[in-house]
Amino acid sequence: MNEQYVKGAADKVAGKIKEFAGRVTGNKKLETKGKVDQVKGAVHNAVGDARDAGKEAIDSVKNAPSRH
Repeated sequence: MNEQYVKGAADKVAGKIKEFAGRVTGNKKLETKGKVDQVKGAVHNAVGDARDAGKEAIDSVKNAPSRH
């Protein structure tokens, strides 16, 4: 788990809370901000996935048997 996953999870939780608070109070701006934060969290998770995939690809090349 890398930093991007932690940021993603935090943004998603904060977003859900803001969205709920906005919905309950009728504050459309807060509700929208919550939805934006949730998308931001999903983006952080996607970046984390991409980093993990890149690291795994590099590691597999480094650990591949030599063709000599």
